[in-house]
Amino acid sequence: MSRRVAIVEDEPAIRENYAAVMRRQGYQVYTYKNRREAMEGFAQQLPDLAIIDIGLEDEIDGGFLLCQSLRSLSSSLPIIFLTARDSDLDTVSGLRMGADDYLTKDISIPHMTARISALFRRMEALKEPAEASQTLVCGSLSMDMARMQVTWQGQTVDLTVTELWMVQALAKHAGHVKNRQQLMRDAQVFVDDSTITSHIKRIRKKFQQCDPEFNSIDTVYGMGYRWTQDKG
Repeated sequence: MSRRVAIVEDEPAIRENYAAVMRRQGYQVYTYKNRREAMEGFAQQLPDLAIIDIGLEDEIDGGFLLCQSLRSLSSSLPIIFLTARDSDLDTVSGLRMGADDYLTKDISIPHMTARISALFRRMEALKEPAEASQTLVCGSLSMDMARMQVTWQGQTVDLTVTELWMVQALAKHAGHVKNRQQLMRDAQVFVDDSTITSHIKRIRKKFQQCDPEFNSIDTVYGMGYRWTQDKG
């Protein structure tokens, strides 16, 4: 069964152009022109991936609100912002609200489809038969990759699929510094440096909501990031 992709874009020509690209890739495509239509569609059935613009008709930040609503329905469903807004503030805001990736509309079609394929590959990897390698315990951290379950000190931490892979890539080699390129490769993340930084900040915040003293992700300036194992 082909995967379902939802495109939420208020400009008809742009919406249909992206829809045509996705259909040629073999996806079932559902299109929506505003937040209300999208939420009505999502209430009937969630897509396998959502591509969302930020400005939706008369809602200048409608895409941000839609992302938050969709994230409340699913902590793991892949969400990509595809927008003309390219400011650092918008990028950081989108990722903080739970998006897996943030793309601007000047991106090439091959690059865009590669980013989408990378997200689906990570989702498929999580569905493979459970193996010992899919479970990880590192101090207070416990990860079950097959079930997409992460706990810290016994408390559940809701991570997106991108965040899940990034934590696993760091914690699997606790104590070792991962530069951004290594982190992208090991976590199967196909994003740029600024996106990696924003994801790390969001991951820290999620763990700190469980434990205000959380400090297991070190930034090693000029080098990358390192997971430091606590005593558990």
